[in-house]
Amino acid sequence: MDFLIATAQVLDATVRLSVPLLLACLAGLYSERAGIFDIGLEGKMLAGAFAAAATAAYTGSAYIGLLAAVLVSVALGLVHGFASITHRGNQIVSGMAINFIAAGTTVMLGQAWFKQGGRTPPIADAARFNAIDLPFAEALRDIPVIGPFYSGFISGRPLLVYVAFLLVPFTWWVLYRTRFGLRLRAVGENPAAVDTAGISVPWLRYRAVICCGLLCGIAGAYLSTADGAGFGRDMTAGKGYIALAALIFAKWRPVQAMFACLLFGFLDAFAIRNQGHPLPLIGEVPVQLMQALPYILTIVLLAGFIGKAIPPKAGGVAYVKER
Repeated sequence: MDFLIATAQVLDATVRLSVPLLLACLAGLYSERAGIFDIGLEGKMLAGAFAAAATAAYTGSAYIGLLAAVLVSVALGLVHGFASITHRGNQIVSGMAINFIAAGTTVMLGQAWFKQGGRTPPIADAARFNAIDLPFAEALRDIPVIGPFYSGFISGRPLLVYVAFLLVPFTWWVLYRTRFGLRLRAVGENPAAVDTAGISVPWLRYRAVICCGLLCGIAGAYLSTADGAGFGRDMTAGKGYIALAALIFAKWRPVQAMFACLLFGFLDAFAIRNQGHPLPLIGEVPVQLMQALPYILTIVLLAGFIGKAIPPKAGGVAYVKER
């Protein structure tokens, strides 16, 4: 019985921890499919988390906080686009600059506005995305297997959790069943051919970084107003970089990206659950090693279990229109 309870707790935490990874991973998918490598996912998530928490604390509305997070994240995405698309700058340098700016600015503004060491005040429950019950959750609760799974595992989660997982089939449909998705994938593989067809390569790539910023903003808002109740310094804790690893692990495909994020979320949940607990045949593992476990296994998985991951051919390369 204890094993079943522990397993249920780990699986529940897996879903909770995988949501920001999934949103950031899908954000990177739009950007990189268009040929814009975006290592600034971490910074946009962090800025979005601060904007959502600060706005929600001030206005008392989680939805206004979400809007603020999206606007701030999209603005940073446009800065990245301006540097790497309009001025053909180095995309890695631009992305890292966004990460550094977000890490410093959020703490500075938090201290200046709230005088709490860079944190925001705790957000009241009314200003958060709280758990919602899905239809028929109570009616199905007593049905064996299906009832507890639906009412206890699927139902009772914040709205942004459902949004994140619904975005997976939506992203698949956009990429593979719409004209915009076809052009987006084409501009990441052969921008010259897209340009020859009379389609603006910069405008397509700008739309991709806007989509990326929008999803990073939602991911940041989830961290501070759904999973948490306020903003804390560096609260993203490398999730943007893990999302990039998950994107490579999934080979730039949305459904595989979901399973990759669930895997990394499970590793994180397992590490948190077993800190200070002896493992079978191993004994007690140092806390520091358990904290590093998700990152170690990320490196191992990327190094030996995904085969050759081929990114979009034009990824990371500035497009210069031929005259």
